[in-house]
Amino acid sequence: MEFIRTEFPGLTCIRPRVFHDSRGFFLESFRARLFAEQGLPEEFVQDNHACSAQAGVVRGLHMQLPPAAQGKLVWVTRGSVFDVALDLRTGSPTYGKAYTAVLSAANFLRLFIPRGFAHGYMTLEPHTEFQYKVDAYYAPQAEAGIRWDDPDLDIPWPDMEAVLSPKDAELPRLCDFASPFVYVP
Repeated sequence: MEFIRTEFPGLTCIRPRVFHDSRGFFLESFRARLFAEQGLPEEFVQDNHACSAQAGVVRGLHMQLPPAAQGKLVWVTRGSVFDVALDLRTGSPTYGKAYTAVLSAANFLRLFIPRGFAHGYMTLEPHTEFQYKVDAYYAPQAEAGIRWDDPDLDIPWPDMEAVLSPKDAELPRLCDFASPFVYVP
């Protein structure tokens, strides 16, 4: 496994070693010891799996507020997504900036998104399957989010029609969000 640090403190891209042969492929998707050596969570308490029927589905930008904040390990097992992690940690050198990457079943990339980020994605293909592990349980009372297309964020979303849930369409802009997250170097 290769751990690739980004300019966003704590946000890490992970490239697993993939072994291909005539039968298909094999990869190790998680090893607690390797994550611990990188300073990443080694215990996840919940796995989630989402399937989006069409291209253009936007999910996010979501987060859970403290004390129920979550770190996430995300990847795609079918199709592809334009993935976005927005740093909401006050005092962070990348506060208010978004990290973007294409995650796909073909490139096998994973992304570890630490607590204090909002996260979302847009599907690039129909029938895309997105999976993730979280290090804290889902807490509906702690749900929050930032509007995916907030013009102040200048996120270079793909040029396709967005399909949103009513809840995601009503999320506030960053300028209307008082972040409870604090960056600790």
